Amino acid sequence: MKSLPLALLAASFAGPALAHPVTVQSCDREVSFDTVPERAASNDVNLTEMMLVLGLNDRMVGYTGISGWNKLDEEIRADIGELPELSERYPTREVLIGADVDFWFAGWNYGMRVGGEVTPDTLEPFGILVYELTESCIHIMSREGVAIDDMYNDIRNLGVIFGVEDRADDLISGWQEELAEIAATIPEAEPLRVFVYDSGEDTPFTAGRYAMPTAMIEAAGGRNIMDDVDSSWTRVAWEPVVERDPEVIIIVNYGEVTAEQKIEFMKSNPAFADMDAVVNDRFVVLEYVEATPGPRNIRAIRALASAFWPE
Repeated sequence: MKSLPLALLAASFAGPALAHPVTVQSCDREVSFDTVPERAASNDVNLTEMMLVLGLNDRMVGYTGISGWNKLDEEIRADIGELPELSERYPTREVLIGADVDFWFAGWNYGMRVGGEVTPDTLEPFGILVYELTESCIHIMSREGVAIDDMYNDIRNLGVIFGVEDRADDLISGWQEELAEIAATIPEAEPLRVFVYDSGEDTPFTAGRYAMPTAMIEAAGGRNIMDDVDSSWTRVAWEPVVERDPEVIIIVNYGEVTAEQKIEFMKSNPAFADMDAVVNDRFVVLEYVEATPGPRNIRAIRALASAFWPE
């Protein structure tokens, strides 16, 4: 940056300087930014990738909550460069204060817990402003449901906060065009019955009405058989899964139990032997970063559409 001509340097910062102060809606709060954050951090792999795709690396001092239970893939690792992980799991308030963070992109159950020690209210006295992941707002307020627009909303708001609205708008326009292309390939037919298997053997952890996979499945021509569960990511019983007889099972791949082991569990359990998806061996694997709100949702929808409706 030091080698840039002064005129170009001035132009590169003209937008943010003129645009601020700005105010964005974050769940049930309005958050105002007098200046562009200079020492930002993000929690979890999908929120971090939203920051990276907007080119905000140079505004970040690190990230939190990934390696304690997940991992960076090569694509993210290449973009994240030398940024340090400030905490392997949910950070404490002291970790964020100690890193002199001035902005944290997190969500409820994405770095923050309702009633926990790290919340927008507990961080603001230390000069740390928080923007909350839209999908996670259901944990603190009522919502209509989940939509791909939730991801667009987060990208758009980050663009406003960091003065990169044009970049955000270009990304969203490209994703919308790609989604329209995918929609054109989906046949007019009854939506496929789809179950999302995240983890758990005694009781499955899955995506309910307010979790992003519900919107992704619908965009690919399916229906989440748990879309009447009035929650986001949650546990259900196996009985309704068997009764609703999914035609396709989406495996969310992360953690110590591999996707192959999860599929084998489904195939080897006698209770699932007559399940349509098991009989026809229709499993689709999505990485965690694809199944949670983030830039890879669109390519994941394309993969789902191809799996749901093979030629």
